[in-house]
Amino acid sequence: MRTQPTTNLLTLPLDLPCGVQLKNRLIKSAMSDSLGDGTGNPTKAQIRLYERWAEGGAALSLIGEVQTSPHYPEKPGNLVLAPGVDLTAMKELAKRGSTNGAHIWPQLGHAGALAHGPISTPKGPSPLDVDGLKCEGMSLTEIHDLPRSYAQSATLAQNAGFGGVLIHAGHGFLFSQFLSPLFNHRTDAYGGSVERRFRIVGEVVDAVRGAVGPAFPIGIRINSTDKLEGGLSAEDALEVVRLLDATSVDLVDISGGTYFPGARSSSDGMSSSGPYFIDFAKRAKKVTSKPIILTGGFETRDQAQQALQDGSADAISLARAMVLNPSLANAWLSDAGGVPEFPMFDKPPRGGITAWYSMLLTALGEDREDHFDQSPAEALATYDARDAERCAIWLSRFG
Repeated sequence: MRTQPTTNLLTLPLDLPCGVQLKNRLIKSAMSDSLGDGTGNPTKAQIRLYERWAEGGAALSLIGEVQTSPHYPEKPGNLVLAPGVDLTAMKELAKRGSTNGAHIWPQLGHAGALAHGPISTPKGPSPLDVDGLKCEGMSLTEIHDLPRSYAQSATLAQNAGFGGVLIHAGHGFLFSQFLSPLFNHRTDAYGGSVERRFRIVGEVVDAVRGAVGPAFPIGIRINSTDKLEGGLSAEDALEVVRLLDATSVDLVDISGGTYFPGARSSSDGMSSSGPYFIDFAKRAKKVTSKPIILTGGFETRDQAQQALQDGSADAISLARAMVLNPSLANAWLSDAGGVPEFPMFDKPPRGGITAWYSMLLTALGEDREDHFDQSPAEALATYDARDAERCAIWLSRFG
């Protein structure tokens, strides 16, 4: 029988290797909130959304899908940290998202083969032509430019007042594609063994560290599994953790799954069934001294505390639970506790649950969640219509 912790371990601060301290062990996970204005800049609703999570007690909020280039976005609602950015709006997002002693970091990414077709020409480590997905392969020149691009975005983030950056190497996006033997068929220095598939990730980490200095936090999100036959294995993922241990990253955020067509998301269900990647995280803790952040499937405070107590993780990252209650961190850090009420949906359309949470995020940013009553089908229709509008804006802005 597991022993419940006698103290609330979630309240303890977390010291990062760079010297920065997070005030507690609860993190708002990176999610694609799709609240950018279509030109890569934040909206008032997006700024208010992250302010609410900061007010709600989260030690760190991660902004999902912040693009290093406007040419390979995940969706037209993404932010872009590249030359031409509205730095005033970014500074406002950073300032209000760090109220109450919180941190707010952008998750820097490049969608690669998953770049949104209507506004991009997708490119990955290798050419692909499978059902629902076709992309070109990147040239060596394009690969060699990635460290500079990420360093440039990280510098913009630092100048805007964000507390750190998270490099996205999970969920089937570009660096996840490089790490996965299913999608990386290169025969040069960036393909083959785990070390060679990891090479570009290490080069990017080094370039970002060189740009932002030793005291600015750099995290990275990785997959523990692609959840695809022939994809990244747990043993390969552990080797990635070992390789990261030799870099200057300050935390490793463990997640899993991909958004490739036909792949089942870890959270694609009517409700979750508990933490997803605890067993892998326990193994990862044995091969690295870096703080481990665990993402996926946490529904209760007891689950979160137990993961800290048994050594599975150093902090817990919550996504949908913090959408359902943006003040959940304050509740779990106090005697109040409480369990979010995860909705149950009857035969939602494919993508409908994700769209429902996305539109609830919009309602939170507009302080009108009490009036949000869309079904998954209605939310999907609203989400798709908004995406279409922003695609036109994106193309007008970036071509």
